[in-house]
Amino acid sequence: MKLAATLPDWSGLRERLAGLWARGREGTEHLPIRDWVGGATARPAAVSGYDTALIWVVVSLLAFSLVMVYSASVAMPDSPKFSRYDTSYFLVRQSAFVAVAFVAAVITLQIPIATWEKWAPWLFATTLALLILTLIPFIGKGVNGARRWIPLGIMNFQPSELAKLAMAMYAASYMVRKMEVKENFVKAVWPMAVSLGVVGVLLLAEPDMGAFMVIAAIALGILFLGGVNGRMFLLSVAVLVGAFVLMIVFSEFRRQRIFAYLDPWNPNYAQGKAYQLTHSLIAFGRGEVFGQGLGNSIEKLHYLPEAHTDFLMAVIGEELGFVTVVVVILAFFWITRRVFVIGRQAIALDRVFAGLMAQGIGIWFGAQSFINMGVNLGVLPTKGLTLPLLSYGGSGVLLNLVALAIVLRVDQENRQLMRGGRA
Repeated sequence: MKLAATLPDWSGLRERLAGLWARGREGTEHLPIRDWVGGATARPAAVSGYDTALIWVVVSLLAFSLVMVYSASVAMPDSPKFSRYDTSYFLVRQSAFVAVAFVAAVITLQIPIATWEKWAPWLFATTLALLILTLIPFIGKGVNGARRWIPLGIMNFQPSELAKLAMAMYAASYMVRKMEVKENFVKAVWPMAVSLGVVGVLLLAEPDMGAFMVIAAIALGILFLGGVNGRMFLLSVAVLVGAFVLMIVFSEFRRQRIFAYLDPWNPNYAQGKAYQLTHSLIAFGRGEVFGQGLGNSIEKLHYLPEAHTDFLMAVIGEELGFVTVVVVILAFFWITRRVFVIGRQAIALDRVFAGLMAQGIGIWFGAQSFINMGVNLGVLPTKGLTLPLLSYGGSGVLLNLVALAIVLRVDQENRQLMRGGRA
């Protein structure tokens, strides 16, 4: 009797866990959402605090970004184009961008996910307005033949970065609103296709085909994960692929870029459309297994264009070698998978908008990092797309951290629900 009295009463805990399991099961049966993450790795996280592992991986990548942006840009003042800049110019600006982005992320963490769900359509409309403003002369800023930025004095804002987050929110909100009619093509898929088409027209007018590819991946991914009919999804993919093929066929410079990608060492392309690719491959070749040493890149000395932005991965490969490149790839794979797990937990808790939005952000990070790394390694044709969290750029760093802060908020609310609190 004394022994029994000292043992804890587990009956209440069992009932509570049974109720949570039943609630998750009811949510998944009522809302048949597809999921790409399963198995033991998708267990619910601890029920206190934030996902500290995700935070530390992101902070480590940001710190690594400051080191590599400085290394890749330190020699740029030797060029007449950047002669008025100091050797630490890009480092100082990137540090300021990270600081501002950190403050924005902390503020974002205070905003409930219900607020984002309410304002998702308005954020999407605001993004469309900003994309239109970018194309207006004397408002949008053009660089190297592309008009993608709106000058804000201390920085140039790139609306296409906001469009990625806006699309993740809008598509998730759209799927929640259309959940009952998702088997009907006209009611479920067609309006989303029109929205994506408008964004595509505006981005291709800049032009920014790389950003459009990422946004299209986000939209289609959320449609698929939201449970849209498989035939309708495949039809949507086929139409989108056909559109990309037609854009390449009827665009001379895109066609030449594809030919250069297929045969980069051809003398007709090596000093033209394949110039960046060939020098990127040379950088990786020089890096070998352990690299030439931090700061010892030759390609960044005005051979490899955009070394601190689009081709930062090539500088990493040359200076720190194959081993560090693999570590960076694994870090992005881990972030993408962890974000998907958080989204899966939200859906299991019957929070469909939060779950689909988080998984849309995961698609964003996964697709953009894959494209950037593929371009640097010569696996994909050259596209002007930065590497999230690492490449130089204020808009990219700001929106990357804001998006991850929203994912952390989803995770926090998941934990509150698992504790039986109020999200």
